[in-house]
Amino acid sequence: MKKIVVYVTDTLADWELGYVLPGLAMANGTQPRFDVVIAGTSMDPVTTKGGLTVVPAQSLAEIDPHDIDMLIIPGADTWAEGHDEVLALASDLVTAGRPVAAICGATLGLARAGLLDDRPHTSNAPDYLAMAPAYHGAEHYREAKVVAGDTIITAPATAPIDFARAIFERLDAFPAPVLEAWYGLYTTGERRYFDALVGGGQ
Repeated sequence: MKKIVVYVTDTLADWELGYVLPGLAMANGTQPRFDVVIAGTSMDPVTTKGGLTVVPAQSLAEIDPHDIDMLIIPGADTWAEGHDEVLALASDLVTAGRPVAAICGATLGLARAGLLDDRPHTSNAPDYLAMAPAYHGAEHYREAKVVAGDTIITAPATAPIDFARAIFERLDAFPAPVLEAWYGLYTTGERRYFDALVGGGQ
């Protein structure tokens, strides 16, 4: 079973995980393949931007990095500083060739950690990442809904569906026809995609 660690912190942007978590639950079905662990810097509850209270199941310090198959980091209002523990973990995972998926403010964190200096990436805007003094990756910035590289997936706050799809693709969570139907349904609302999804992409 693959271990997927989802980092949570105060002011977490609720919508940026709104497709990822239910999608992974759907992928698990009756034969779980993904162990999704909600983790924070401590076990203290965090409050999302939408006012939800989320209680981490584990602290980052309790998790063996060697057991992590993917780290998912959503945005929040606090990424201009701090978050050293999860950024150090992200650096270790990237060095080990394990994927890290970051959206919105979390991309600023990756920029601060130097993880976007030498690989294609996207974010909310080029000048947003420029707020990180240590960021030297402007030439690799792409105007896109999502950029999925070998180890790092990035997306702006406005693309949670594309962010989720890139994560599902990297994890091989669904057969290609099912993923196409899922994406089509949530981007168009057309009934044909719902029928395909319910039918398992047949």
